[in-house]
Amino acid sequence: MNGTPRLRSAYPSTPPSNQKAESQNGTPSMGRGMAAPLANLPTQTALSDDSTAPMIPFDVVDAPSQRTYVSAFYIGMILWRCHDYWKLMSNESDSFGLFIKWVLMDAAFLFGLPGLRIPWLKWSSSTTMMIFLAHALIDGLLMFRIPIPLEAWLVALTKVMYDRELSVSERSVKPAAILHNSSLILGKQIIHILPEGSATLNPKHKPFCLDALQPSIHLPIQINQTNPVLIELLRVDLETNQNETISILPKEIRRMKKQANKSHGKNDHSSPRILSWPVKKTGLYRLQKVVDESKLEVQRRLSDTLVVACPHASVRPAPADKCKGELSDLVLEVDGTPPLRIKYSKMINKEDHGVSFQTLQPDNLNSPLGRQRTSGALISTDSNDVSWARSQRVEVPLNESLSTIGGWLYSIDEVHDACGNVANYSQLNEDNERSATKAKHLERGFLVHERPRAVLEGCDPQNPLKIAEMESTTLPVRLKSAGHNELVDSPHTLSYTFTPQSKLEPNGEHAVDASVEEVTVRNVYQRPRIRLPGLYTLRSVSSSFCDGEILEPASCLLLNPPEPDLSITAEKIYDKCAGSSIGLLVDLDLLGTPPFDVRYNSHQEGGTVTTNLVTVERLRGQLELTPPDAGHYTYEFLDVADAVYVGRSLKHKNLILEQDVKPPASARFFNVWPKQRACIEEPVSFDVKLLGEGPWTLEYELVYGGKRRKHKIQDIQTNHYTIVTDALTDGGEYSLALVSVTDKSGCKVFLEQEVKIEVRRQRPKAAFGQLEGKRTTLTLEDKKINLPLRLTGESPWMISFQNVGDPAAPARQRRLQYPNDVLEVDMPGTYELVEFHDALCPGSVDKSASTFEVSWIARPYIKLVESALVEHAGEKYVRAEVCEGDEDALELSLSGTPPYHGKYEQRLRPERGSLSLSKKDFTAGLGAASIRMETMQAGLYEYKFSELSDQLYDHEPRKISPLVVQQRVNPRPSARFLDAGKTYVFCKDEETGDEVIPMIFSGVAPFQLEIAIKHHAVLKPEIVSIPFIASKQYSFHIPHRALSLGSHTVSIRKVRDVRGCQRKSDYDASHVQVNVADIPSISPLEPQSDYCVGDRISYTLSGTPPFSVFYTFENADRKATATTTNFRRIAEKPGNFTITAVSDGASGTCKARTKITKVIHEMPSVKISKGKTAVVDIHEGGETQILFEFGGTPPFEFTYTRSTNAQRGKKSVVLETKHETSYEYSKSVKASDEGTYEVVAIGDNFCAFSTQRVQGKTGQKVLQYH
Repeated sequence: MNGTPRLRSAYPSTPPSNQKAESQNGTPSMGRGMAAPLANLPTQTALSDDSTAPMIPFDVVDAPSQRTYVSAFYIGMILWRCHDYWKLMSNESDSFGLFIKWVLMDAAFLFGLPGLRIPWLKWSSSTTMMIFLAHALIDGLLMFRIPIPLEAWLVALTKVMYDRELSVSERSVKPAAILHNSSLILGKQIIHILPEGSATLNPKHKPFCLDALQPSIHLPIQINQTNPVLIELLRVDLETNQNETISILPKEIRRMKKQANKSHGKNDHSSPRILSWPVKKTGLYRLQKVVDESKLEVQRRLSDTLVVACPHASVRPAPADKCKGELSDLVLEVDGTPPLRIKYSKMINKEDHGVSFQTLQPDNLNSPLGRQRTSGALISTDSNDVSWARSQRVEVPLNESLSTIGGWLYSIDEVHDACGNVANYSQLNEDNERSATKAKHLERGFLVHERPRAVLEGCDPQNPLKIAEMESTTLPVRLKSAGHNELVDSPHTLSYTFTPQSKLEPNGEHAVDASVEEVTVRNVYQRPRIRLPGLYTLRSVSSSFCDGEILEPASCLLLNPPEPDLSITAEKIYDKCAGSSIGLLVDLDLLGTPPFDVRYNSHQEGGTVTTNLVTVERLRGQLELTPPDAGHYTYEFLDVADAVYVGRSLKHKNLILEQDVKPPASARFFNVWPKQRACIEEPVSFDVKLLGEGPWTLEYELVYGGKRRKHKIQDIQTNHYTIVTDALTDGGEYSLALVSVTDKSGCKVFLEQEVKIEVRRQRPKAAFGQLEGKRTTLTLEDKKINLPLRLTGESPWMISFQNVGDPAAPARQRRLQYPNDVLEVDMPGTYELVEFHDALCPGSVDKSASTFEVSWIARPYIKLVESALVEHAGEKYVRAEVCEGDEDALELSLSGTPPYHGKYEQRLRPERGSLSLSKKDFTAGLGAASIRMETMQAGLYEYKFSELSDQLYDHEPRKISPLVVQQRVNPRPSARFLDAGKTYVFCKDEETGDEVIPMIFSGVAPFQLEIAIKHHAVLKPEIVSIPFIASKQYSFHIPHRALSLGSHTVSIRKVRDVRGCQRKSDYDASHVQVNVADIPSISPLEPQSDYCVGDRISYTLSGTPPFSVFYTFENADRKATATTTNFRRIAEKPGNFTITAVSDGASGTCKARTKITKVIHEMPSVKISKGKTAVVDIHEGGETQILFEFGGTPPFEFTYTRSTNAQRGKKSVVLETKHETSYEYSKSVKASDEGTYEVVAIGDNFCAFSTQRVQGKTGQKVLQYH
């Protein structure tokens, strides 16, 4: 059936050659995506019988895999073949058997491979046979071990890859580069037939805008291949839609074109020109008409250009202060041609919070700028409506929740309009940083403030405030922040409701007619003052910027309690022994708010008035008035105060009490502690006050160690007595007790008061402690050291000490707190403890431990070891001079604590060159160090030892004086031949006397010199000594008698100058060769005398190789070397090549004088268009000149071609070939046909060159003109 589908294995995709063959056999070629008619498809039966089907179907193994398996099998055969070859080389196996084996295997593989019918591996019978023969040849070479000439092949390959010859300039050049010199024919001229001229307005579609900063712009008008004399522009006004025609006159056009030509070369007449027309008005501009010099209208491209008002933006003014939680409420005003695009940024507390973009477009805008256009026209020819291009203002509201307090700043960065104009307000400065300031209308900043909160503290209706009537207090309100930040200390306004106490509702709430008060506090710590009793409730709080919040408790009750009052009753107190009154007992009845403070005066007749204060915690209390001394007393109660009221006077109540008092006898200690402390072996005194009527008899006892000692003092006339004990020699606790006292009445009163006396058991002592078992120490310089102390007694201690070594210094005192405290000192010397006492008693200093010696460890010190080679010169040392390269060392003596580490600077002021400085260091384990002195370079060396440290001390610049040592290193003298390495050739037949070799010396004259002269056939050289050479230049005369036929080596063995410095030289250091030989000859191989650049000039030589050929070329003497008897050079440059002399390897400088001249002519050259590719555009029917410029010797013959202009993807085709002759160095040919003109061959009077192949060869030849 005709609809049988194609099998995948019937027409494989590879190889392409099969598909091409099938296409050529008549199968139609179908494009991609097109289906062939089913009638043309082969049937299934035909496909199954196709002889091209592979033996292994592709659905079993695809074609690439089959090719991979065959390649792997073939590689395996190669490896097997190499293995057999290796066995053959090592075991001498049967070569013929292996050859037959591999021939048969190769035949089976190669002739069997096409039967698999694998794509790309199906070869023809002839191809298979050729491959088999090649394999058989390789098998024969390998199995019969026939050598392969690899070396010859490699040499031939190298010759092909690296083909270089020596030229007449003695340079290695490539002959191919000379024979095929592309610079001989330079340049080509391309002629284009131009279309009609054209004009375009704003060809690059640049945006333009006008504003105050840019009041005018220049519209670009591109003209191509035309010279206009009239240009008309159509302008449509953006505001009125009215047309206006602008005519540009020839004078203006010439001015604009002259300006445009400045950006082009003088010879560039074909490039388009850009004319700039100034514009100061906005509008839509269109190129309406262009007329050229021929009065014809030039073709113009329809392209409209908009000149609009430049876009700009500003931020509408807004309040500078806002509250947290409010909206930013900003408006950006953007002006420009819509649709617009604005870029603005936001900063919070000087932190960048990103950039935002918004595209702005007014409602009902229908603008072609936002649509894709198929032409350059923005309006149709029958419509002048350009209202869409007018500048419009668009407002952009910014409403953002203000959640962060601090400084907010919105800033406009860029504005883009629909035409592409950009107003950039954030241009970068020279340091690639944004400008820190902008105009005020481009940014708007404000402060976001925290909201305040108010709450009452310490007062509510259950815990009211109480104040005195007619007094005021502060309302306990606290202001704080609503967030986590501190509230700004600024004025705040509080509003509260007040109801007087008398008008409060029964339930304690405010009355209906409660008043509202408002008060302003200067800061958060100030509180409003209130005076009237009643209920106060906070209503609102606000700062200078924000309203706040009222928290609970928000109400406070203020009360005025009643004033305090006092009433008293009194009764007398009687003594049981004497029966007289000894005081009053007063009952106090109080009214008010406890606690109460009652103040009263106590006045003894004949004495002073004493004011007393008694505090009563409740509404009732008692006061006992028992004066200690006898007399008449008057008591007057002055005032009373409670928790609310202060000092309410009681004088109007006349509360006065009087009494006569005769107190009983009594005695008591005063101004003493319950336990008195005392020093051992010292008395103790106590003051006793006596009460009653004198004289008195006092009994007391001193108790210690279970023993009592009673004392009785009689007839004491005053009421003050001092008890002084004996010296207390034993330490411990004593008790001093008052036993009894008897006054004038004779009543003996027993007393119970006693005091304790704690007597120290020993005196406090002070002594220096020990450091490491001794009272001496070594410490680092300027280091503070703590001297240990051993103190007994009670802290604090006060100790005086002084430095014995400095008697003029006063004794110093220190207050110490600890028994093992330390004295901090920072100077050396012997410190002695002078005086000491503790908190209570004077102490003693232990004489055996009263001093402590402090010494400083010496800092490291460096000095030179005394030597006859070192002299002291001022502040530095000078060491004896040495010669360059001699060994020398500087011996140093070090003192301190090893190991030592030092640094020094080595300065070198060389004989020539700049000053050099190197820093070095050294380490010494003992007290001596040897510093190797640098002598490798001559000059003045200065060694400055400026740093030294040891085990204990780091380097301290102020504590060390630098050690400076200088030494001069004299350079070694040297001698060399002026032309070292030169070979002096002396001819056998030239015996003109002694030969002279110039020499140069360095050093200080006079010099001593030894020279060795060695003949190549003699082992031992002849030594020539010269004891005195007075100057640095010397001519060494070789005795002619010492020279024989052959080669000699003259070398310098030793040189010494007057300073004793000498230099020995090796054999290869500085030497010359002296040869004595015969004279060679040279003759040319060709008789001709004229050659071209690129030809080879050959000569034959006679003598002993190698030869030195001397010749002149380009007026310069040259020398060439020939290792064989043939001398050949390729002519690289034009000029006269003259052989002047020749010498061989045996003669050296002995030259055979001759003069063989060959003239090398330069290759003819030709340039079109000054050697460059010139593109000339001409109109149809026009013509242009092609200028040919020649180089060489006239007359010139040249061939040039005209070919099609090169196009992408196509080769140029030669259209015509012409031959011309010129007897001058230039020739002009007119051309009017389009194409590329190139020279392909050039010849002059002597030579010729061609870029075309002629009978399979290219290059040049010598021409002969007759």
